[in-house]
Amino acid sequence: MAETLPNFDAPRWFVCHTKPRCEKKFSALLRVEKFNHYLPLVDSVRRYHDRTRKFTKPLFPGYVFTEIPPTEKNRIYQQDLLVRAIWVPDQAQFLRQLADVKTIVAAGVEATLQPLLKKGTQVKIISGPLWGVVGMVEDPKNPRGVVVAMDVLQQGVLVPVPMECLEILR
Repeated sequence: MAETLPNFDAPRWFVCHTKPRCEKKFSALLRVEKFNHYLPLVDSVRRYHDRTRKFTKPLFPGYVFTEIPPTEKNRIYQQDLLVRAIWVPDQAQFLRQLADVKTIVAAGVEATLQPLLKKGTQVKIISGPLWGVVGMVEDPKNPRGVVVAMDVLQQGVLVPVPMECLEILR
């Protein structure tokens, strides 16, 4: 039985990392070039002391998703709006996740980005009375807090901390 080789000229999805505040301009370039793309935009309200402004902003600041043939990838760099294009290795999983994002955006519900935390991810508390304390995520599926380790005792102290008070350490 002959093995079929993948078609390297077929369009593939890329995550395009744009220069700061260039997502909408880059999306317009992709539209002109007739490349399939998606820039998820959400409504945002900004309150100033004397007025309120409503505008749309990217759900993922700095990123636009596009499907292009790898042989035509150089066309997306023509206006100096792009930092890099990252190839998506698992196209099927990406398309499922992209469909979920499209559903969320179309529903118009309030959506904010959250870091994807895994058990054992090292974090630093960045506000409140525990500012500066380093610990690890205990259970992201049932977030009860951060575990601060005492290795010498083989023990950990579980401290409840809201997600917005954490910074992921690499």
